[in-house]
Amino acid sequence: MKNNGITEYFEEVETVEEYNGYFCRIPEIVTIVILGSMCGLKNVRQIYQWSANSKVREFLKEKFEIKHIPCYYWILCMLKMIKIETLNKCFMNWVYSFMPENAERLTISLDGKTICSTNRMEKIETPLHIISAQISELGLTLAQKATDEKSNEISAVQELLKTLNINGQMIVADALNCQKETAKIIINQKADYLLCVKDNHLNLKKDIEDYVQDSNLQKDIEILSKTEKNYGRIEKRTAYTTSQIEWINQKKEWRGLSSIGAIHTEVTSKKGITDEWHYYISSKKLTSEELLHHARMEWSVESMHWLLDVHFEEDWCRIEDKYVQQNLNMFRKAAINLIKLFKERKETKRPISNIMLDCLIDSSYLLRVIGKN
Repeated sequence: MKNNGITEYFEEVETVEEYNGYFCRIPEIVTIVILGSMCGLKNVRQIYQWSANSKVREFLKEKFEIKHIPCYYWILCMLKMIKIETLNKCFMNWVYSFMPENAERLTISLDGKTICSTNRMEKIETPLHIISAQISELGLTLAQKATDEKSNEISAVQELLKTLNINGQMIVADALNCQKETAKIIINQKADYLLCVKDNHLNLKKDIEDYVQDSNLQKDIEILSKTEKNYGRIEKRTAYTTSQIEWINQKKEWRGLSSIGAIHTEVTSKKGITDEWHYYISSKKLTSEELLHHARMEWSVESMHWLLDVHFEEDWCRIEDKYVQQNLNMFRKAAINLIKLFKERKETKRPISNIMLDCLIDSSYLLRVIGKN
C-alpha cells in the first residue's frame, strides 16, 4: 500500500478555467475539506472555521505543507472550479492504492442516491442524483457519477462502469440496472455480473421463479440455507443456483449469461413470520454460497448512503451549486473511506462518530487515522 497521504493523489485535478492569484492550490483545498470532513464537520463554513484556527493552521502547515488558508468565500469559489471528471479519476486512483495485493474476487455494488435538499433549490433545476460504486468487502467507495434525475440512473451507471478497472470482479446491481446493455458493458470490462430480476423483465423473472420453486426440478439445483439471530429476530436465507439454463428463451439476449439463482428470505420476529423471494441472473456459474455472499454485499453501498446522512446531514446541505454538492459528496466518501481503513487496521469497533470527534479535538489522532503517524 502506498503512503496514505492525501494531497499528492489530487495533484492532477483540473479546473474548468485557468486561475491565478490564489495562494492555495486545488490539491490543498481538497486536503483541507477531506480532513475537515474526517472531523465530522458538516459544511464548508464549519470546515473553514476549523482550518482558520491558529493551532489547526500550524498543524496543516507542518504536516501537509499548506501555508495559507483561503477565506470561506474563496474555498467555495475553488470548489466550484474543480473539473469533476478529473477529480473522480484521481479519487479512483487513490482508492486503488488501498487495494490489497492479489485480492480475491471482490464485489462492486452500484446504487444511486438523490440529495434531497437539491429538490428544493431554485438554482438547481433538477434534483442531484449520484451513482456510487462501492468495493463492498472493504467498505470503500471507489467512484461516482452524477446525473440530474433518478430516471437517468441507467445510462449513468453504464457510463460509470466504462471508467472503472473492474477486471475479474463481481458487479452487483438492483433491478433498475438489470439491463442487457449494462450486462454487455460489464462483460466487455472483463468482469462478471449478478443482477436482480424483477417485474421490469417479467417473463425472465417468471421463468426463474417457476424453475426454482418446482420441487421436481430442484434435484438439479444447488440449495444452501443459512440462519442468523439478531436483536430478537431470526433470519433464514436459502439460496438456489443452477447453470442448467439452456431452456431459457432469453439466454442469448444476455451477454455471458451462465447461471440463474434465487434467495428466499424468512424472518421470524415478535410480529410474526414474513418471507420474500429475490431472483438473479449471473455471468458466472455461481455456487449457492457465492450467491448468498455477493447478493448480501449489494447492501454495502446503501449503508454508505446512510452514513452520509447520519454523519454529514447531506440531505440538508443548503449549498445551491450542484458542482460543489458533488465535490463535497466525494470528499465525505473519502473521509469515511479513511476512517473505515483505520478501523480495519486497528481492529476497533469504535463508532465512526467517536473517531470523528477525536480527530476534531486531537490533531495527532487525525494523523494516526490517515496513517501519517
